Amino acid sequence: MSYFAAAVVRDDGGWTAAEVSLRGTADIDEVADRLRDVDQDADLSLLFVEADDTYLVILRLDEGEDLRVFGSDSAYAEESQLGALLVGDLKASVTGLEDTDEPRAAVGGDEETEQPAVDPEADPVGDADILADLGIPAQKLLSLCAEEGMLPADVTAEICQVLGCADQVEELREV
Repeated sequence: MSYFAAAVVRDDGGWTAAEVSLRGTADIDEVADRLRDVDQDADLSLLFVEADDTYLVILRLDEGEDLRVFGSDSAYAEESQLGALLVGDLKASVTGLEDTDEPRAAVGGDEETEQPAVDPEADPVGDADILADLGIPAQKLLSLCAEEGMLPADVTAEICQVLGCADQVEELREV
């Protein structure tokens, strides 16, 4: 299974992006170490792992600590060794939706216009509020992941556009 892993780190000077190799990692702690290695002094470090145009995993470290993880679909753990390493230990479905009382259907309750919060075939896991303080609340992240036709690279691009680091990540893709 092929993957692309892009780290974006923020410090006083703004955002920096770097591609990260996950080859040879034995556990999630080693993945976190590789993310820390991009910039030891970063205020915020994010790692976007896109696999086979199907799965997206986002890892976050604040000041190098408190690893948080979100996966677009728990099936990734069954599909690959890297998926098992990244999301295999995430037992619970997404968190952070308890406070959301937004209606899921259009006004009038027309069944054809009803939009599910997530893809009914996907099982997002981890912390969906992982980017909430950066302008992407859980509901927005879940809807991006569930939007028909959106590839993981598209979701990453949308997130990075909001964060202000889209150009840096796009440069990594072109290399």
